[in-house]
Amino acid sequence: MNMSTISIIGAGAMAAAIAGRTAKAGHTVEVINRDTAKARALADRLAAGATAGTYGAAPAGDIVILAVPYSGAAAVVADFGEALDGKVIIDIANPVAPDLSGLVTPHGSSGAQETAKGLPAGAHVVKAFNTIFGHVLTKGGRLDAFIAADDAEAKAHVSTFLESLGLRPFDVGGLHMAQTLEALGLMMIGLAKKGAGTWDFAMNVDLGA
Repeated sequence: MNMSTISIIGAGAMAAAIAGRTAKAGHTVEVINRDTAKARALADRLAAGATAGTYGAAPAGDIVILAVPYSGAAAVVADFGEALDGKVIIDIANPVAPDLSGLVTPHGSSGAQETAKGLPAGAHVVKAFNTIFGHVLTKGGRLDAFIAADDAEAKAHVSTFLESLGLRPFDVGGLHMAQTLEALGLMMIGLAKKGAGTWDFAMNVDLGA
């Protein structure tokens, strides 16, 4: 894709990991956070040209990465309202219960589908990044990135963006498949704590094995 502006709402560890990789790939990163000082601090750590955007105003990027915890996503979406119309929204949240007993989403729905309900009709949600740990993303390397979305154009746009970051995008289907990706996120946390005994791993597809 042509190097473009990518907007990131959030300034936590995952926002920083995605922002770092995005800036390294040559895109202009706009960091947006309710706490402007936090947004500016993250923008200052990135490659030249990164900016701090205005919370609640229309983001500069066509792609807007919603890098906030699931518990805060609905409020953020409500704060931006129509400012997100026409944008491709990447939902990265893993709606996991604090005690890791399961997912906190309503039965038969996903965090991405719930978040989509609050967005303007012209915004398109793509589930991505929730199956890659932030520190693994930061280390670099060609990682597999699973994506789910209903809008084919939005999915293609995000696939091209992921490729520009050196990731290998895999389309798993419509937005309803975000339920499966979020369950995979929970499984990875269980694997880190139990069988793998480390957070230093990634899920990769072995094609033609």
